[in-house]
Amino acid sequence: MNNNTISILLITIVINACSQDNKQQDNDNINVQSVPSSILNSNQIDTTTTLVSGIDSVRLNYSWISDFDIKNTLVNRIPTPDGFERVSSHPQSYGYWLRHIPLKEGRPNVLLYNKEEKWNQSAHVAVLDLDVDERNLQQCADAVMRLKAEFHYQKEDFSNIHFKYTSGDNIPFSKWITGKRPSVSGHEVIWKNCTSCDDTYPSFRKYMLSIFNYAGTASLEKELSPKAWTDIQIGDVVINGGSPGHAVIVLDVAIDTETDEKLFLLAQSYMPAQESHILRNPVNSELSPWYSVSEIASGPLDTPEWSFTNTSLRRFNF
Repeated sequence: MNNNTISILLITIVINACSQDNKQQDNDNINVQSVPSSILNSNQIDTTTTLVSGIDSVRLNYSWISDFDIKNTLVNRIPTPDGFERVSSHPQSYGYWLRHIPLKEGRPNVLLYNKEEKWNQSAHVAVLDLDVDERNLQQCADAVMRLKAEFHYQKEDFSNIHFKYTSGDNIPFSKWITGKRPSVSGHEVIWKNCTSCDDTYPSFRKYMLSIFNYAGTASLEKELSPKAWTDIQIGDVVINGGSPGHAVIVLDVAIDTETDEKLFLLAQSYMPAQESHILRNPVNSELSPWYSVSEIASGPLDTPEWSFTNTSLRRFNF
C-alpha cells in the first residue's frame, strides 16, 4: 500500500435489504410508543464527563433512552485493532455522537419490531440500545435516517431534519412543527393542519414514522453524494437503492498512523424492522468486526446479509 494513502478504521452500521412496497400505512394513524417522562424534554447534548478509570468517560444525551451504563458506549465496547487509533472528531459533531452511542450489554439476540427474535442471530457482535416502534417501519434506510435526525434534534437544529418521500416531495421537520403534517393522496402530498405537530419529542417520533412510511433506500440514495472510500468519514452511508435495497452508516473511524491502512465497522437494521446491530466481518474473522478498505478496493463489500458494490459509499450534504 502507498505510504501516502491514509489507512483508517471505520465502524459502520449496516441497514439491510428493505422494500418500500410493504411499508406504506395510513399516515394519519401513526402513533409512537410511550416515551419515559424523564426524557420528553431532553433535547440538549450533555457533554458531562465522569471520572471512570480506564474508559472514555464522555456521556452524551440520546433522547430515546433515559440512562445507560457508560461502559456500554460503542467507544468503550469495541476497541481498535493493535496499531490503530480512532481519528479525531469534534465534540459537537455527528461523528462524535455516533462514536459514543450506547449498546445493549453483552451480545443479546436481535429482536424484531414485534419482539420476536430475528431468524439469523449469527450476523452481529453487538446490539445498539436504540428502540424500535411496534410497527414494521424502522427497517434499513429508516434506521440511518433516524440516527441522523436524532442527532440534529438533540441540537435543536430542526432546519437540518428533512428527508424526501419516494415521490420526491421534501418533508421538512421545520414545517411539521408549525402545525402542519403531510398527507399522501394518490401521487400527491398535501400539507394539512395538525394540532399535535410540534417540536416535542413524541411529535418528532411521529414525524419520523411518516418518513419511514414513505421513504426508503431508493429515495435516500438520491439525497446523498458519492464519496471515495479513501475519504470515508463517520456518519457516511453505504447504500444500494431499490426495492429491495440496503443502506449502512459509518459509526467510527480509526487510523494506523504507520501504515495508513483504513478499516471500518458495520451495523444494520433489516427487513422486517428490527433492532440495529453491529455486524461481524464474514470475510476476515481475524479482523472482525472491523472491515478493511483495502479489501474492497477491487471487489464488493460483503456483509453477513448483503453484498454492496464498491461504489456504494455516500454522504449526507447537511
